[in-house]
Amino acid sequence: MLLIISVIAALPLLALWLLNKLDYYRTKQFAAWPQPKPSRVWGHMKDLNAFISRDEPNRHIDLVFAEIKAHLGNPPLYLLDVRPIQHPMGIVCSHEVAEQVARSSKQFPYGMTKTPTLQAYKYLLGPHSILTSEGEEWKRLRKRFNPGFAPQHILNLLPCILDKTVPFFETLDRYAQSGEEFSLAETCTNLTFDIIGTVIMDEDLGAQLPLDKQSEMVKHFHELAASYHTKSSVRAKVLNPLLIWQQYTLARRLNAIIKNHIKRKFAELKEASTNEKRSRSVLALSLQNIEQLDAHVLDETCDQLKTFLFAGHDTTSILLQWTFYELSRTPRVLESIRRELNDVFGPDPSPAVVRDKLLAPNGGELLTKLQYTSAVIKEILRLYPSSGTARLVPQGSGAYIQLPDGRSLCIDGVLMYNCETLIHRDETAYGESKDDFVPERWLGDAGADRIPSTAWRPFERGPRSCIGQGLSTIEAQVILACAVRRYEFVKIGLGEVARDSAGKPILDPRGQYEVKSKLFNTMQVTAKPVDGMMMKVKLSSGDRKTL
Repeated sequence: MLLIISVIAALPLLALWLLNKLDYYRTKQFAAWPQPKPSRVWGHMKDLNAFISRDEPNRHIDLVFAEIKAHLGNPPLYLLDVRPIQHPMGIVCSHEVAEQVARSSKQFPYGMTKTPTLQAYKYLLGPHSILTSEGEEWKRLRKRFNPGFAPQHILNLLPCILDKTVPFFETLDRYAQSGEEFSLAETCTNLTFDIIGTVIMDEDLGAQLPLDKQSEMVKHFHELAASYHTKSSVRAKVLNPLLIWQQYTLARRLNAIIKNHIKRKFAELKEASTNEKRSRSVLALSLQNIEQLDAHVLDETCDQLKTFLFAGHDTTSILLQWTFYELSRTPRVLESIRRELNDVFGPDPSPAVVRDKLLAPNGGELLTKLQYTSAVIKEILRLYPSSGTARLVPQGSGAYIQLPDGRSLCIDGVLMYNCETLIHRDETAYGESKDDFVPERWLGDAGADRIPSTAWRPFERGPRSCIGQGLSTIEAQVILACAVRRYEFVKIGLGEVARDSAGKPILDPRGQYEVKSKLFNTMQVTAKPVDGMMMKVKLSSGDRKTL
């Protein structure tokens, strides 16, 4: 009885202790950080939900973070306390802060530790993915696969890339002839998946063929990736046993197909004579120094191929979609890029002519002359980055970041999110035109030199920067060089151009056509156009010839 009385008497003290603890975590622990006013019970969860509910619910979370940033007066960094759902989040809006998160340091020689939330994608990427590996394991993987992504090696793969553009242009020609609406997202994704399959594995995946003729690898990969396109939070997905089982089953099937391919390529490498022409795919180069294909090497190689297949096709597809869209509504830029392509490749806009010139001896050098085309690509990557990076500093690390005003903040236990969407539209780096499509900002001494190098980071920076960024850029250059003068794209639905009473597009003061409604990104693992980039296409007036 005495024990019961003692426990009851202690309950108010326990409640008081818990309230004090909660008060510390919600209002005092991160009091120095810019943040919305926290609730002692909910932290910032109610505020975050209120911002999400203000506008289109399908918009990407980065767009919500942009609204919160504006509400707080545009700080370089702010805190969102969503515990216990997630670690406290530091939303990084400044390139100066982002650089401290991503760069190598004495304490973090390979950059700060990647977020554990990436484990939610373990079936899509694999448990040994270079994207989620840390420390010496990551360093070893990077060293093993780097040769396949070396700039000169990528140029040697131009024939592979150009070969896969042929069915892409045949598809666009059919749509131009029929006049039907189509998903540019699907068309570009099939193209880039075909390219990455050839470059990574020396395999024709048939991604641009009708569904019933595509390889089993393509079908299983798309089905697995689609399972991550639900609107649920990462935590909700993790706690959904049916979804986990579905992803596990799909991953097992995909892994079996990829591993069989690895075994076959490994056997071919070992059987090839020294005089025989060998495959130069990323996979082949990574297997050159492997003497025995044991279970660990097989698992590790499989996971890298899955990672490269996903990241390699996704980023370039998104880049192409937004490029064709922005060119379709910015006549000044379209005219400039076409003029450059005429100067470099001659007046004939046929993709076949461009391909022949790129395949000629030293044809790859022509890509270095595409300065304006490269500026267009760089500007699209600035405005529409496909992803950011999140790093978690363990408690007790004693890690600090410095704000532009000189103040320092401890980031132990904080999930630091380099939000490229906000960093790339920071007025301190890009001025009043931060939201405008202006490729010229990257040209000449008066342009690019004014922009800090750390303010452009679509592939992130530091030791963990994207291994395939060179491949993505060259792919985009080649495809745009072949397509921009032949086709004219017309957006349908969201983002459609507004017209006056005479049916002519209305040009705004920035030199772009006004639109009826704003096109925006949604979250499907990465940031993608919400409507699949629905388009119509027609042959440009300067190229009515057949392929």
